[in-house]
Amino acid sequence: MLVVIANHLPPAVRGRMKLWFIEPRPNVFVSGVKDSVADGVVNYLIEHCPMESGLIIFQRANKTPGYKIKGLGEHIRKITDLSGLQLIQEKEGDL
Repeated sequence: MLVVIANHLPPAVRGRMKLWFIEPRPNVFVSGVKDSVADGVVNYLIEHCPMESGLIIFQRANKTPGYKIKGLGEHIRKITDLSGLQLIQEKEGDL
């Protein structure tokens, strides 16, 4: 499974995402693509999205906790690491 949340995507990238993903809310994409396809999609996003896109990508992983998080650009929430576990920090100083 792959979940992509963005602040803004270029129109060409957004159109391409709609080929493999559902878009339950604007700039939120969800798909059950295979891991090899997911890797290609993640690489495509990192190569073709500007920093202003503010991407947060949740990708399935075969090891605990079962997912990995990648980010590109500025996000509203911060990706943080707590004892090897990737988490999304709601507010500064919460941890």
